[in-house]
Amino acid sequence: MDVVEYTPTRDQYAYTFGGVAPVRRVVPGTALRLWSDDAFGGVLRSVEDLSSAKVDLRFVNPQTGPFYVEGAEPGDTLVLHLVDLTPARDWGASAAIPFFGGMTSTDRVVTLQEPLPDTTWIYELDRDRNTVSFAARHSDHRIDLPVEPMLGTVGVAPSGGEVRSSLVPDRFGGNMDTPQMRAGSTVFLGVNVEGALFSIGDGHYRQGEGEACGTAVEGAMTTTLIIDLIKGRGPGWPRIEDDTHWMAIGSSRPLEDSWRIANAEVVHWVAELCGLHTMDAYQLCSQVAQVPIANVVDANYSVVVKVQKALLPPADAFDGIHAELRARARSLGSS
Repeated sequence: MDVVEYTPTRDQYAYTFGGVAPVRRVVPGTALRLWSDDAFGGVLRSVEDLSSAKVDLRFVNPQTGPFYVEGAEPGDTLVLHLVDLTPARDWGASAAIPFFGGMTSTDRVVTLQEPLPDTTWIYELDRDRNTVSFAARHSDHRIDLPVEPMLGTVGVAPSGGEVRSSLVPDRFGGNMDTPQMRAGSTVFLGVNVEGALFSIGDGHYRQGEGEACGTAVEGAMTTTLIIDLIKGRGPGWPRIEDDTHWMAIGSSRPLEDSWRIANAEVVHWVAELCGLHTMDAYQLCSQVAQVPIANVVDANYSVVVKVQKALLPPADAFDGIHAELRARARSLGSS
């Protein structure tokens, strides 16, 4: 299978979902290898670089794309199989940004608290050991952590002509910040406009569930993916399938509404896949579901509800397309 490579120039970055002309047209079945910049646009390169001086919040989470998928129409399902995610730099950056994050006052949760100190951490990448090094800023501690690449943003253009910031997660996908968005996962997104107009970005070399301080180990990423399209059957909210789980992602505020959205999606999906009455699927999912919190820092909070395939009756989601794409991925050298 041939791979189409695309690296945007800085003036080709997109900072919204919707409202941006496609950078190119692709057909279902295409494999793409895409370079994307980090959430800060590469401006935090040392611990002396501070967000308040270097980062313009109008231009964060630069997206690679959007791509126009031939034949995609509203109501269809865009399928993106993540074949490989490889760090594209030898360092990543994280930061505590004043009045941003889960453990500080914000513009949405206002208190009299002073801002937490503007602080930057640089994580050096060791490719041979597949680690990034946390270096404490206030002591001599240094801890090597495994690299676990993921994409913070994967999304399509919203419906109704909306234009949404690349900082926002919602039913179109966007800045969901879930570690489940990793190599080996197949993402299902409902198409809202002709061509779908999908884009990706916000590579993380690793991230804890919740992304508590508001930033992961942010790094430029080379992502190989395969595009496919299912006519009709567009899910209302993003879904993910990997070799072991079915998952749905809800994004809203407050946090429990994010959980309700994702839980409802999973209950209906399991009912459909397994031929169960909705109430039986509700009962079954109540006993087997796991709920990783993706982020509690963005404009909306994102929650993943996931169910283990081995605990459910055998079924093929979307006609077994995940297994098919996994096989195609192996022809590209993926594990």
